[in-house]
Amino acid sequence: MIGWFGRDKDEKPLPRELGPLGAAIGGALEIDFLSLEAEALGGEPAMPLPRSGPFIIAGYGEISLDAATVLSRYYDEDHRMIQVMSASGQPGDAVDDISFYQSWDSVVPAGQSEWHRWTGPGGLIGQPSYDADGILYSRFWGEGPERAQLVEFVEKVDDGDVQRSIHQTCMLYYRPLGSTREMLLINVERDLDVGQSQAGSSVEFLIGYGLAPADVRRV
Repeated sequence: MIGWFGRDKDEKPLPRELGPLGAAIGGALEIDFLSLEAEALGGEPAMPLPRSGPFIIAGYGEISLDAATVLSRYYDEDHRMIQVMSASGQPGDAVDDISFYQSWDSVVPAGQSEWHRWTGPGGLIGQPSYDADGILYSRFWGEGPERAQLVEFVEKVDDGDVQRSIHQTCMLYYRPLGSTREMLLINVERDLDVGQSQAGSSVEFLIGYGLAPADVRRV
């Protein structure tokens, strides 16, 4: 009972801390890209490197990859994403991996045959390499010369008002950039809560980079 007395009945509860970074929707993270800038020297990124500064959280997503791995995603209004891998996705969890992604391009296939060209058994997504207008990326997931099975999962996304379940089909690619790697995530999304029958409304391309846990802090 201690702590119940004296509370304003109209007082709003504190924002809920989400994910291993313990950050709330509407809260902020500070990202330091100085190490990335140093590591990328000598390379030509596909798009300008992100600038250090605040990242205001507009949404949070969570994916259970397996019994011991949870992928947590923090989004801002500019469709940028901080992705964190941990054991349970709970605040205070040790961070196993952290990366930053930003939207690069989008393709809207016209009809089922075009979708087949992208995601079918012999589709472009999943091949050992991907040529993005002259920038060649190698497949990060899956070995061998054959097309790899695409990775599928459902992400639970919360923007503070609405919760959605998003089915995603994707493949990750990479290429050297200075002394680091530039990642290319090719992703097809389908909102399970609106009854869409199409495989996805678009093919999304995101460029990303690995970060150190110390490069991202809650403010």
